[in-house]
Amino acid sequence: MPPFKKILIANRGEIACRIMRTAKRMGIGTVAVYSEADADARHVREADEAVPIGPAPSAQSYLDVKKIVAACRATEAAAVHPGYGFLSENPALPRALAKARIAFIGPDPDAIAAMGDKIAAKQIATRAGVPIVPGHPGVIKDAGAAIAVAHRIKYPVMLKAAAGGGGKGMRIAASDAELAEAFQHASGEAKTAFGDARLFIEKYVEQPRHIEIQVLADHHGNVVHLFERECSIQRRHQKVVEEAPSPFLDAKTRARMGAAAVALAQAARYRSAGTVEFVVDRKRNFYFLEMNTRLQVEHPVTEMVTGLDLVELMIRIAAGEKLPFAQKGLTLSGSAIEARVYAEDPRRGFLPSAGRLVRYVEPAGEGVRVDGGVYEGAEIPIFYDPMIAKVAAHGRNRTMTTARLAQALDGFAIAGISHNVDFLAAILRNPRFCAGKLSTDFIAREFPNGFNGITPAMGEVELAVIAATAAQTIAEPDSQEIAACVMLGRCDYPVTARRVVADGIVVRRGKRAVTVRTTWRPGQPVLRATIGKVDAIFRIERRGLRWRLTRRGAAIDALVVPRHAAALLRRMKPKPPPEHSRHLVSPMPGLLVSIAVAAGQDVKAGEALAVIEAMKMENVLRAERDGRVDRIVAKPGESLAVDQVILEFE
Repeated sequence: MPPFKKILIANRGEIACRIMRTAKRMGIGTVAVYSEADADARHVREADEAVPIGPAPSAQSYLDVKKIVAACRATEAAAVHPGYGFLSENPALPRALAKARIAFIGPDPDAIAAMGDKIAAKQIATRAGVPIVPGHPGVIKDAGAAIAVAHRIKYPVMLKAAAGGGGKGMRIAASDAELAEAFQHASGEAKTAFGDARLFIEKYVEQPRHIEIQVLADHHGNVVHLFERECSIQRRHQKVVEEAPSPFLDAKTRARMGAAAVALAQAARYRSAGTVEFVVDRKRNFYFLEMNTRLQVEHPVTEMVTGLDLVELMIRIAAGEKLPFAQKGLTLSGSAIEARVYAEDPRRGFLPSAGRLVRYVEPAGEGVRVDGGVYEGAEIPIFYDPMIAKVAAHGRNRTMTTARLAQALDGFAIAGISHNVDFLAAILRNPRFCAGKLSTDFIAREFPNGFNGITPAMGEVELAVIAATAAQTIAEPDSQEIAACVMLGRCDYPVTARRVVADGIVVRRGKRAVTVRTTWRPGQPVLRATIGKVDAIFRIERRGLRWRLTRRGAAIDALVVPRHAAALLRRMKPKPPPEHSRHLVSPMPGLLVSIAVAAGQDVKAGEALAVIEAMKMENVLRAERDGRVDRIVAKPGESLAVDQVILEFE
């Protein structure tokens, strides 16, 4: 018999869909809840039952405890799994569920409250003998107090939301001026995300690694750890790529960190799945950061290297069952890496993107897992976290895992919104990543000017030339042979192509002939081909007369034309670039939180102009050049559309 007849998932998106998969395998009925913005969402479609719970803003829907309890009663759900985010770390939910005699698939409310308050959590860690980062033990009341503490513990410092997590309400500062500005934005972001503006401050460990330990504890006194996850690849304190095991830890440090995590869980009288997060310096000294009293976004990598289902274990613990194993029975198997696919534009400062997914094709392959929460044709709303899916790979070792994940990203086709797939692919091919030399400032150091694509290696260019030629040949069904020129930027590549069998094309470049075998047909977003002895995957799309081919994070625009046309096209003059705009426009749909300047004010390049809130994050818009503000067009509190004018310069 299943532990519960029916459970309600108090969440949305990919994590709701992931919990449903395990529940259905266990024979448990599932109930989804949804806001007006999610009425046609994937998690609603996949659930056995679905209950509407209010308007799009999460405060009026997913964060409303009374509505969650009412949905349980209406559907006779016996338990609630909160996923992560939203109410997952709010003790009000399990307390309300307990009064309604509904089980909570997670820790008890006292443990959530103790560990959810980052200041109280540090005090518990100290009593348990777990080392903590130097800092101030209490709440920082204002920017002046923060500056005073920073002078004592020395810059750089980090502000953190006392009730926070997931990178919200966190800022690094290296000077008094930076700290004053950071305090304002961090407290505002914490208030928006958690309803609690309290901040604390601690020393920022430079070039740290972020390594966390997964723990499990039942109601019978059994506590184990499931080894570590390395989560050092971050942007704005939000994890981007995670892996297990860490390429940095040795067996001794792994055992010490695991023992510290278990000791903390025991001190907090913890039950269910949880994660103890540490910052680790270059000498493998580790310091407690926080404990997340919920399932983590990156839990798939732990599942892949241990063979366990964390959601199933959480459900069984909530039903009162004992853990089916002891610490000595747990082992690591191979390597796993996960990449988070976000609706954001890396080429525009990673600003959130929203809109309709006109194309969405998830990758597949040996050792590949995709936890998705959308579908082709779905709408990505502005109200929630911008994550689209998580792609994870497992292999015998880290090199194999990296290759499998890179290939999976090549085959992930998304269109209609901006996304970070190419950026993720660029991370995986970065020499520092391949060497395992990670730190939380990896992205800032390796991509100091943001991400504007990467230059493909010569071998990748050759593959793209041949793939574009094959695509052009297939797109011309009446032609058995073509003589063409592939134009890539300023370079021309003369080629000939001839069909040999239904799925075979011989492409000749000079004296070299390569056979291409593929089942690709025009209109398909992914081209899989064997090019000579190389198995290659490209995302492919038609852009006017050109083919856009993307592989390993590098995008190549190839124009395949008859040879006699190439010289004519080279003589055509390009259009001059457009004049620089005098307007500051909204780069995304969102709420205009504030405007920092006034009409007639002189501004310097880099100066803050306005703050926009979108997808639970505050985004500061800054001046691109020196100038003077002519007039203010939009007002704080106004909902902005993409490219809506906020202010004009003289």
